[in-house]
Amino acid sequence: MTRAYRRMRLGDWAIELGFMTQEQLNYVNSKKNITRQRIGQICIQEGFLNEEKLAQIIAAQHSYEYVRLGDNIDPDLLNLVPLELMSKYQFVPYKKENDRLAVAMAEPRNFLKALDDLEILLDMPVSIVVASERKIRELLKKVEVSQSVLDSVSDDMRLPLVRETEKGEDILSIEKVSTEESPIVKLVDSTILDAINKRASDIHIETSDLGVILRYRIDGMLHQATEPLDLKYQSPIVSRIKVMSELDISEKRVPQDGRFKLKVRDRYIDFRVSILPTIFGEDVVIRILDRESLVADVGDFRLDSMGLPSDELARIRRMIRAPYGMFLITGPTGSGKTTTIYRALSEVNTKEEKIITIEDPVEYQVKGTVQIPVNEKKGLTFAKGLRSILRHDPDKILVGEIRDAETAQIALQSALTGHLVFTTVHANSSFEVINRFIHMGVEPYNLMAALNCIVAQRLVRTLCHCKREVEHDEQELAESGLDIASCRGHVFYEARGCELCKGTGFLGRQAIIELIEIDDEMRELFIRQEPLSTLKKKATERGTVFLRQAALEKVLDGTTTLREANRVTFIEPLKGRQGMVCSEPDPRSGNTAPLR
Repeated sequence: MTRAYRRMRLGDWAIELGFMTQEQLNYVNSKKNITRQRIGQICIQEGFLNEEKLAQIIAAQHSYEYVRLGDNIDPDLLNLVPLELMSKYQFVPYKKENDRLAVAMAEPRNFLKALDDLEILLDMPVSIVVASERKIRELLKKVEVSQSVLDSVSDDMRLPLVRETEKGEDILSIEKVSTEESPIVKLVDSTILDAINKRASDIHIETSDLGVILRYRIDGMLHQATEPLDLKYQSPIVSRIKVMSELDISEKRVPQDGRFKLKVRDRYIDFRVSILPTIFGEDVVIRILDRESLVADVGDFRLDSMGLPSDELARIRRMIRAPYGMFLITGPTGSGKTTTIYRALSEVNTKEEKIITIEDPVEYQVKGTVQIPVNEKKGLTFAKGLRSILRHDPDKILVGEIRDAETAQIALQSALTGHLVFTTVHANSSFEVINRFIHMGVEPYNLMAALNCIVAQRLVRTLCHCKREVEHDEQELAESGLDIASCRGHVFYEARGCELCKGTGFLGRQAIIELIEIDDEMRELFIRQEPLSTLKKKATERGTVFLRQAALEKVLDGTTTLREANRVTFIEPLKGRQGMVCSEPDPRSGNTAPLR
């Protein structure tokens, strides 16, 4: 290779290899000056190159061999190199010949500084070949999951299973599981460990004609954890989970629900199990209730950590410091209602007042409060427990969820007799809560007299630091309820993906809320059953920012993507009115932006 060739840039190599034309390269260069992205990224986005062609160009540019990787790596090669090193420098072992190891990577310049260290570690010379970045990421993800799920569990890492008894907590002996099931025990235990390490909220074990599929729900989205396992493992896996949950192993034709508790890293984690029969066998969903993880993440368990605007934070704090009444949060499953209500409870938790909670189950432990877990098998329901709570002279009460008419009536009576009641109800929007209570047989007048506010909540995924700028066309902006003229030139972002966010482009979630204060005028409107448009107009005058508007504000300040906002909230037609103005990302100082 001549010195002239070595100095050629990526775009020149693309033309040299016949992958692009000069006109296409000129277009890419002009776009680079605007977007400031790398040439290779723009070429792939525009469809001029694919991942494999880009790898061929990089190989030629740096005088390395190009290889097309398969779907698997030789296990013997994997044993040579630590997974941490592969993840750090983004490479995978390719082949070993004549006591020389060849490693495949997408960007050789990033690896040169680690080459000497790797040669010393392996005690053999190491050479570099170039492969596509996407393929290397896929293989690394497989290796990471397979090692954590199949190979990394030793006997001393076995999770102690804890069973609730009348005498307290008792360890259930693992030896009760037969030796033939030992690999399955390891698989289940390590899957749970892996899910906890990856901040998963649920583990889905699904059976299909392709095999057993393991998936984790992380930040509200499902991600496949491994390649499908053989169908022969389906029954032992489900049986193991049934043993842990004390369910009927022989029953495979009806749904079963259970729970178990594990001790992981000196803390207890609760798991709720739901087993459902399907045409291919039984599917399992395990909900992970890590009571300490969130507190450890945010440090101080308060409303400040939610990322809410300052005026919205002030409104919600005013509501939770009311002397009596009902503070009600609504939203679908997984919208963060329980976490928000615990944050609110922590802020009003003082030594001068007594706080009692009744929940199913107790998800977070709050010092200084009396917490009661619902146990329907033993006859302790929400309604029965709530009656007993009122005889213990509480100042504030938390009812985990209102599910039936009896619990609703007692909670309302508590709010009307001098107690501040925190509770949640499943509903799609703040105004639909009223209908839920009416269907439970609650009189609208009693409900309105007890309610202080209704808070509807959703969670939006927040972009990782690897986010990149993106341009949205005018049609997409208009369909999303944004004003086209004011958004022209505004910087929007989209997900990209890196090692920190495991390639998803998102890292964590933030809450968006819709807080409706129930004052005397709002009570009259609700009792008179005024139209929804009238209720929304009055709520807007009182400072309510609706969920759609709150989601778009997260888009405008670069916290999340427009696609994520459209996924979480309804896109409402403009009907000839002006959309939300991009040049004023915070419409909360004074009047709010027009409702769509």
